[in-house]
Amino acid sequence: MDVLKKVPVREQDPKVRATNFEEVCLGYNEEEAREEASRCIQCKNPKCVKGCPVSINIPGFIKQVEEGNIEEAAKVIALSSALPAVCGRVCPQESQCEGQCIRGIKGEPVSIGKLERFVADWSREHGIVPKAPEKTNGKKVAVIGSGPSGLTCAGDLAKLGYEVTIFEALHEPGGVLTYGIPEFRLPKDGVVQPEIDNVRKLGVKIETNVIVGKSVTIDELLDEEGFQAVFIGSGAGLPMFMGIPGENANGVFSANEYLTRSNLMKAFRDDYDTPIVAGNKVAVVGGGNVAMDAARTALRLGAEVHVVYRRSEAELPARAEEVHHAKEEGIIFDLLSNPIEILTDEKGWVNGMKCIRMELGEPDASGRRRPVEVKGSEFVIDVDTVIMSLGTSPNPLISNTTKGLDINKRRCIIAEESTGKTSKEGVYAGGDAVTGAATVILAMEAGRAGARGIDEYLSARK
Repeated sequence: MDVLKKVPVREQDPKVRATNFEEVCLGYNEEEAREEASRCIQCKNPKCVKGCPVSINIPGFIKQVEEGNIEEAAKVIALSSALPAVCGRVCPQESQCEGQCIRGIKGEPVSIGKLERFVADWSREHGIVPKAPEKTNGKKVAVIGSGPSGLTCAGDLAKLGYEVTIFEALHEPGGVLTYGIPEFRLPKDGVVQPEIDNVRKLGVKIETNVIVGKSVTIDELLDEEGFQAVFIGSGAGLPMFMGIPGENANGVFSANEYLTRSNLMKAFRDDYDTPIVAGNKVAVVGGGNVAMDAARTALRLGAEVHVVYRRSEAELPARAEEVHHAKEEGIIFDLLSNPIEILTDEKGWVNGMKCIRMELGEPDASGRRRPVEVKGSEFVIDVDTVIMSLGTSPNPLISNTTKGLDINKRRCIIAEESTGKTSKEGVYAGGDAVTGAATVILAMEAGRAGARGIDEYLSARK
């Protein structure tokens, strides 16, 4: 083997996978995983661990994989992560752990994410489950939201002996893991639900169809329901729009609604009655991972799909792997283009999108070069469906119904990064509700911080 190159990972053929919702990446088998693990040089001062937001002992678990001790590898990962099968699939490893890998200086970094995925999948297939603590400490904690930050916070607190109840607004737990990320990237029944079940096996209760701020308030949880602390991990589910003419037309979706219909409501399956406008020609506006997810979903529903993004490919915020997969599958990228109007027919349905060409100027606050309109360069894309993927912000329901909970001008909850502590006593927060839309692993990091903060707070109370 060439130690400078990764062991290739098996994938579905692009032409085949563009027509189905089965997982694109097939992962390593044990032989491939052990071979890839042997590329790790077991650094004495591993930078990869510092690149991991939840500080997994990466050399430790990889060494166990190399030696064939997969169950021991799973135990090493479980000390830091409650969602390894999820993280192994959707974390931006190239900019985190793998981006710090010393092996990557002279060759390709170790495939840390694919190895984590292998260990997690092996554990699930072999019935390895986490052990609940032998007894609880009698202290009750409420967690709002069952996405990655809420699940992580709940799992960490349960391991410490707390009696944790998660309140989820939707009818299935998982948050963005369930409604936001498509089946072909993150299988729901095969991956997400088993990981949620593992959190349940730690003793965590999950109550669905509870909208905190409407069904019950945070003050009621603290004052009437017997909870001694609350963690808010409600995410950022409020979509943003451009405010251009025609945006209220029939056939315009937020990526949030489009993906929720497809993922949570199973609209991509023929045996479900959930309505979804598949479209024949679809434009997805935006360049992040959510835009790639929406575009690749529309493609699988039979559409010709254009990704319209106002900057160049070098500035695309989506993971390189997702862009590569999208291109392989036949998605068209209309870069340096920005919509200025959505055109409609006499019945109010989308029948085109007027755009303008852009050129890149000086860098803006994000460090990326600022797009500037090229005067007189307007053109029309022939589409019948438009999906806006421009980011999301937290729903203000919780902050509007909780006295003493401070938010910033973006409606995000203000919380200490290291502990999740908010301005309201006994209330902690983390994930997208605090930062705005970010990654699964950063939400998990915030969940761990919130668990530490709550444990310190309740341990100090008599």
